[in-house]
Amino acid sequence: MATYKVKVATGDDFLSGTMDSISLTIVGTEGESHKQRLNHFGRDFATGAVDEYTVQCQQDLGELIIIRLHKERYSFFPKNPWYCNYVQICAPNGRIYHFPAYQWMDGYETLALREATGKTTADDCLPILLEHRREEIRAKQDFYRWRVFVPGLPNYVHIPSYRPPVRRNPNRPEWNGYIPGFPILINFKATRFLDLNLRYSFIKTASFFFRLGPMALRFKLRGFVDCKRSWKRLKDIKKVFPAYKTTISEYVAEHWAEDSFFGYQYLNGINPSVIRRCTQIPDKFPVTDDMVAPFLGEGTCLQAELEKGNIYLADYRILEGIPTVELNGQKQHQCAPLCLLHFNAEGNLMPIAIQLSQTPGPNCPIFLPNDCEWDWLLAKTWVRNAEFYYHEAIAHLLGSHLIGEAFCLAVLRQLPMCHPLYKLLVPHTRYTIQINSIGRAILLNEGGLTARATSLGLKGIAELMARYLSEITYESCYPPYDFVERGVQDLPGYYYRDDCLAVWDALERYVTEIITYYYPCDAAVEGDPELQCWVQEIFKECLLGRESSGFPTCLRTVPELIRYVAIIIFICSAKHAAVNTGQLEFTSWMPNFPSSMRNPPMQAKGLSTQETFLDTLPDVKTTCIILLVLWTLTQPPALPPQRPLGYFSDIHFVEDVPRRSMETFRQRLAQISHNIRQRNKCLPIPYYYLDPVLIENSISI
Repeated sequence: MATYKVKVATGDDFLSGTMDSISLTIVGTEGESHKQRLNHFGRDFATGAVDEYTVQCQQDLGELIIIRLHKERYSFFPKNPWYCNYVQICAPNGRIYHFPAYQWMDGYETLALREATGKTTADDCLPILLEHRREEIRAKQDFYRWRVFVPGLPNYVHIPSYRPPVRRNPNRPEWNGYIPGFPILINFKATRFLDLNLRYSFIKTASFFFRLGPMALRFKLRGFVDCKRSWKRLKDIKKVFPAYKTTISEYVAEHWAEDSFFGYQYLNGINPSVIRRCTQIPDKFPVTDDMVAPFLGEGTCLQAELEKGNIYLADYRILEGIPTVELNGQKQHQCAPLCLLHFNAEGNLMPIAIQLSQTPGPNCPIFLPNDCEWDWLLAKTWVRNAEFYYHEAIAHLLGSHLIGEAFCLAVLRQLPMCHPLYKLLVPHTRYTIQINSIGRAILLNEGGLTARATSLGLKGIAELMARYLSEITYESCYPPYDFVERGVQDLPGYYYRDDCLAVWDALERYVTEIITYYYPCDAAVEGDPELQCWVQEIFKECLLGRESSGFPTCLRTVPELIRYVAIIIFICSAKHAAVNTGQLEFTSWMPNFPSSMRNPPMQAKGLSTQETFLDTLPDVKTTCIILLVLWTLTQPPALPPQRPLGYFSDIHFVEDVPRRSMETFRQRLAQISHNIRQRNKCLPIPYYYLDPVLIENSISI
């Protein structure tokens, strides 16, 4: 008779426990146990519990390789889901086996789990283990299917369409989350058909929607969402969020019109990857030395500053020709500006010339800092409007969320749970599909935010993202290359770059330690069929098979795999934090980041006034819509707490080497955090969006 001591851990999120019957079968190399019900007197499998049981077997089962959890009906209790964290078994010889689950069992079903040691296909020799990994992948591919979102954009997970149920009592309308007169559907049903394993916890879901609902209702009661007029005074914009104040939001509201702060945002704002060093003025932007000489300082000229590397360009050509929509009965406008900036002797990046079109001509003047106050301010505001689209559509939505979701789905479909890459990547996929499903329901549907609060509307935003995806390259996703290619590798005061490279270095070293442990040679990489299918699926479904992107279709060496995995984790963590965390701080003062423009770009100088400036900005209703959603998407989660980069509460790795690497990774990140906080003490505007304690492991908001 052999005795096995079993521990079963239930998740600690609300409603993780179950009243259903749970049984266990243990499979070893020398045999298989009988199915045994796990039952104590009293409650089993309560939320947060770690229950202990004893399983008796007729013989020693040898090395344990698989367990089966059987969830069945218990007495008269209705079916309810169960979230299992893990099962731990102590064998008669004292060896402890860990079986990670970290998933829901929804219906009456059997879940087979492998022992936690990370193994590629080449590491498995037993037929039962090879069949288990094949069956796991088959099942996940049958369940998680790709679907075209918008032609030209990354594909996404297929979710059945929601059809509203018939109301039981037509005389008592049910609140479905829609605030009358307000364009955002705050609806739990947005993700009703999403698999439980992809959803937020109950508490996180409830806090997300109930936080948005009351704020939307408050805006409605205050009359903001019914007001289609212009703002009468700029200072009235502060009434939208009268209680919202941070060091940065207050600084933005006070200094937004200053040229130095305009330039600063290209370095350390929420879209810090646009500018590039300019070595030659492009023909489409005919800036002359006479135009900008007054802003370059004494004893120099435009050509000299170009040669010194002090001239930078922000080019928004990707916006050219994208049509606009009507908002609140008024035609909206957009432009594709060019902005020339100079890094001056005082260490400030200053705008020195702005053109509001890609085509120069008599109706497209080049605006300069010595033009009249309102001309220059409005020209800069047009650039900030272009920044809004580049940030929200390209850097944030496409560059983080949609691409990150494709990475996530490929991991789920192509890598079994025992695969080392699954264990390495799964913490960085947590909640990504859930938040994107909410985003598609609230932002990217007919009648949603994009259609109601931006000049480009839904089709324009989609076209903009498709254009960028058709140009994106693999090398541009590699941070060290990106900074060098844009010529900003030595630009002073670029704290985003400094912090980005520090986090990248720690991340790359961590990934290197994990990868080299499981892949000792290049042949192990090239000979891993699951890895290669994963890479091919990302190329096909995310990059849509575009060879010019340079994204690999296969990986042949260990260094190639290290870079590939590090890029994916970086995009799903640090890159998203850089463009997401500070959204409300830089946008709560709407003129700094307008989502729409109601008058066309100026075609002559000297005609702008404060009145035309206010009439060009978004109206009150549009302002409130955009700020409400940005407020919601940047609020720290309620419960469960954040999972900062490097903190992995789920135990997927059990080997000593990867677990030591995880601890070393956390220590490196802690030192980076300390360095950032020490530096920020000396800065008038702290930059903390890449402080590791504020970077979440995954795109979850």
